[in-house]
Amino acid sequence: MSKNFILLLLPIFFTVTSMAQKVIPLYPGKVPNAIENIKNEETIEDKPNSFYLIRGVSQPTLTIYTPENVKPNGTSVIIFPGGGYSILASKHEGVDVAKKFTDLGVTAFVLKYRIPNDKTMVDKTIGPLQDAQQAIKYVREHATELNLKPNQIGIMGFSAGGHLASTAGTHFETSVIANDNKTSLKPDFMILIYPVISFHDTIGHRGSRDNLIGKTPAPEKIYLYSNELQVTSKTPPTFLVHAQNDEAVKVDNSILFYQALTKNKVPAQMHLYQKGGHGFGLNNPTSSTSWFDLCKNWMIDSGWIK
Repeated sequence: MSKNFILLLLPIFFTVTSMAQKVIPLYPGKVPNAIENIKNEETIEDKPNSFYLIRGVSQPTLTIYTPENVKPNGTSVIIFPGGGYSILASKHEGVDVAKKFTDLGVTAFVLKYRIPNDKTMVDKTIGPLQDAQQAIKYVREHATELNLKPNQIGIMGFSAGGHLASTAGTHFETSVIANDNKTSLKPDFMILIYPVISFHDTIGHRGSRDNLIGKTPAPEKIYLYSNELQVTSKTPPTFLVHAQNDEAVKVDNSILFYQALTKNKVPAQMHLYQKGGHGFGLNNPTSSTSWFDLCKNWMIDSGWIK
């Protein structure tokens, strides 16, 4: 193959790549709840074994991944990486998962949400939820141009990203963003992977709680953000994954959330690994069972994909 022919192909390659992945600012103008004139101190740490960590996020973005090799089916999933509300593990709990969804014909969005910080936010306790709600709002309001179905928008969260997702899935009737069009902020389904759910002392993840609502939170804040207590019959259908020996985020978080869903007659499915610990992303190295395959089957059974 000649050098000139390769050079001729390069623009085509980059055009296809740019169509498959697009980064947009989450808000069209000023970021709500942000303290003005704050220096952007975002940093990226690229570690071995696919650990790509983003710190100090104050300018949220949404990265869109569209299916390339299969026909899009209209379903979408917005992914919230974990990181204890202090960092974003955006590769193994974000980009890698988005690419797996595109193989199923699902359009995926990875949200780079703001890290709670009193230096950058007027009220850090609502900052991440604002970004989650804005992401749902954006996808629903732009569904037609993105060739998506506005009633097949799911959210997915890992660890503290699971807390954010479960917050968005249980607090959707209270808008913390401007929503003049009264667009529904309710996700149609949730996928929670080793999620932080509760902020109670006995089972909650203290680091996530401290970072979001402070080290000495009022009891009503603990109650509000203990999402196993916020489940109602309106909570979206949910798929949960956790490892029994997770020492960072106790498996009780998923179990209590599942029990609350069952009590409220919300369709739910849960898979518990015996081992695997915390933060394994797509692949639990201790098991031959792929939770993503189980999730795919759940999505098929639920009618989200064919």
